[in-house]
Amino acid sequence: MSRRALLPPPPPPVEIRSWPDREALLADRAFVLGELVTMHVGRGRLVLLWLWGALCALGWSLVGTAILTFEESYDIFGAVLGVVLATLGACCVVPSVVFVVVGLRRDRQIRRLLDAWGKLDRDPVGDMRLRASGASLAWVLSSFALCAVGLYACVAVPAGARAGEDTYGAVALVMGLGMIGWLLGLIGVTKAFAHRRWVLRVLVGAPGPEPLFSVRGGAHR
Repeated sequence: MSRRALLPPPPPPVEIRSWPDREALLADRAFVLGELVTMHVGRGRLVLLWLWGALCALGWSLVGTAILTFEESYDIFGAVLGVVLATLGACCVVPSVVFVVVGLRRDRQIRRLLDAWGKLDRDPVGDMRLRASGASLAWVLSSFALCAVGLYACVAVPAGARAGEDTYGAVALVMGLGMIGWLLGLIGVTKAFAHRRWVLRVLVGAPGPEPLFSVRGGAHR
């Protein structure tokens, strides 16, 4: 397992903190927060989310094809083909859903660690890179576009379906793909706004905590 896959520990309790001075505390804080921000809204996380979404979409496409096969064929070979396609689709959909759920739980832990480490102290200059404005903008724009396309597929396509021309399998296929896109986009937008809210609350808006060290470098008791 890579080091980046492991979450850093929370900051130690006040009574056992052993930083020699404020500079050491800020250095550790900046390192940990940088790792956490990358784990939360890094571009790699966006690519990984889209990869799981693509796997889920592939799986649902196989399931939808299986439904179409059941609708259009009435022989044993068509039934066997439909079962095989549905099984392959489930093998793609289930792992992707599981890993997305695991990722969402991990994100919740990351946000807790971001709050805990961010509230240790304030460093307006050093915290500028933690805002990750470019990464947040990429999350928002791509996720919003995916939401819009998914919502259109879920609403407009079924509404325009015509009886006798469009089969239930085709409508279910398009609606399923649209729902996957909408949910992925919603996850992305939520993560981007959660990061922005953390920046405004912890790095910008909240008043600075009482310094752990005096101007001369001695620790407050």
